[in-house]
Amino acid sequence: MKHLFSWGPAAALLLLAGCNQGQPKTDTPTNTPAQAVESPDSVAPSSAAAPQLPEPFATKSVTKRSHVIGWPAGKTPTVPAGFVVTEYAGNFNSPRWAYVTPNGDVLVAESNTIPTTTKKKIAAKLDLDPSKSLKETSANRITLLRDTNQDGKPDVRETFLSGLNQPLGMLVLGNYFYVANTDGVVRYAYKPGQTKITGPGQKILDLPAGGYNNHWTRNLLASADGSKIYVSVGSGSNVAEHGMENEQRRANILEINPDGTGEKIYASGLRNPVGMDWAPGTKTLWTAVNERDELGDDLVPDYMTSVQPGAFYGWPYAYFGPKEDPRRKGERPDLVQKTVVPDVALGSHTASLGLAFYSGKNFPAKYQNGAFIGQHGSWNRSEFSGYKVVFVPFSNGKPTGGMEDFVTGFVANPAEKEVYGRPVGVTAMPDGSLLVLDDAGNKVWRVAAQPGRGA
Repeated sequence: MKHLFSWGPAAALLLLAGCNQGQPKTDTPTNTPAQAVESPDSVAPSSAAAPQLPEPFATKSVTKRSHVIGWPAGKTPTVPAGFVVTEYAGNFNSPRWAYVTPNGDVLVAESNTIPTTTKKKIAAKLDLDPSKSLKETSANRITLLRDTNQDGKPDVRETFLSGLNQPLGMLVLGNYFYVANTDGVVRYAYKPGQTKITGPGQKILDLPAGGYNNHWTRNLLASADGSKIYVSVGSGSNVAEHGMENEQRRANILEINPDGTGEKIYASGLRNPVGMDWAPGTKTLWTAVNERDELGDDLVPDYMTSVQPGAFYGWPYAYFGPKEDPRRKGERPDLVQKTVVPDVALGSHTASLGLAFYSGKNFPAKYQNGAFIGQHGSWNRSEFSGYKVVFVPFSNGKPTGGMEDFVTGFVANPAEKEVYGRPVGVTAMPDGSLLVLDDAGNKVWRVAAQPGRGA
């Protein structure tokens, strides 16, 4: 490994292995987030058939981390015929999420995983993580981009807000700008069009910070009438190996009032729900979810699903419906039976994080009202999966097919485990284009339909 300096390969592998979670404890949890929810007595039918899944441990758990080499000059991702992809903006420090303000500004949250243990701190300091997920520090800022002449390239760039704590989700609601740090939701006084926030923030909601691997991210989404805010919180472990007392208010989508009061669990058992959006023309919330590791190459599929209020989606006791995880066998048969089957499988270990519905008219008809999902890419699989943006077609608010590739070309050389970058957040733009956040490549890509290709 070329980043080891005086460290040998064996030492580096030992260090990185130490960063992984151990085997789960066998203690029976005394509580679970689902106990705070009035779960439905029956499981609602899914709009898509569940995939055929292998048995747990049919293949051994494998660690295969990508080596990010960056984008060569002039190189871009690949898009289908009829589309063009260009660099919207570059020179970021881990651009992970984007939000479009009501006046059309693009806000980019720059943040990343930071080490919390001695082993991880050493790995970060010596640059031992070739996937570029783990760094010594996080930029902890939000950058504003403004395209004043509407040419598809921003000509104004400002630091909108800094001094944050691993920010991700952003939201403008009323006279406030909200940001979801890893440890809570903060709001600031905001006026449309301002390019910088200098006033103090008000923390309206405390959240459990950090989490398993990259589960430090917290996303925000407002209801259509602005009366509620939904907050996603990932799990603190792979499969509750530290006990359920460590998972309070985690693996959930929370619902709060705009002032932070009235918190309740909207849905639970969602291991790491990051992307959230409303299906066009409906009042149905959808989310993209990272599923668990260490059950083999093809378990468990990440998924996108409609979110039923009060429903339980399985974590950590079951997956993809009432399929019991053998590592939590016999602990909560009641919750196993109540586990809702997700709507669309997105492939195992794809790290499906971004989610954006396309309500524009510039893309061809098949893409309109459908969902785009950013897949950050695998580490727990013998062959790479993810590292692309996929598309799921929708009609009348329901999926009409499985996922298909949309933005690819992030993998440079599979044999050498080399990738150019790693897509994360996806954002639909008012001009009908789509932004793709590449946190490892430190770029924001713009995908647009070629003239005459729309509806």
